[in-house]
Amino acid sequence: MKRNITLTVTSLLTILLFSLHWADEVARGLEPGTMEGIWGFVILGVWLSATLAFGERRWGLVLVLLLSILAAGVPVLHMQGRGLVEGRYGQNSVLLFWVWTNIALGASGIISAVLAMRALWTFNKGRALASETSGAV
Repeated sequence: MKRNITLTVTSLLTILLFSLHWADEVARGLEPGTMEGIWGFVILGVWLSATLAFGERRWGLVLVLLLSILAAGVPVLHMQGRGLVEGRYGQNSVLLFWVWTNIALGASGIISAVLAMRALWTFNKGRALASETSGAV
């Protein structure tokens, strides 16, 4: 049974929000829908693998931590300059989804990063405890 079910759920939520945000940017023409976008698929593939297949290993947790920190930085990157919408999109009510995915992605990225740090911290303690108890038997 997975020890870090909360981390898995928050990481999957962050992955979903990242993909929705990326798809919205491609649909609006903010990101190219060309082969230059292949890195988004690589990020999603590595992140899904780290979360679902390797979440119980140290390097899987490290990958989840790093990608969660990057996800938390997405809204920060979009806030550079004049803010999230930068005034260039006008008063478009459809921007609510784009802005919401930025905010939700940042928040879920922070939570996932904190949970990944906690899992890494307890990972080391759990291994030390297991080695102590196996040596005492």
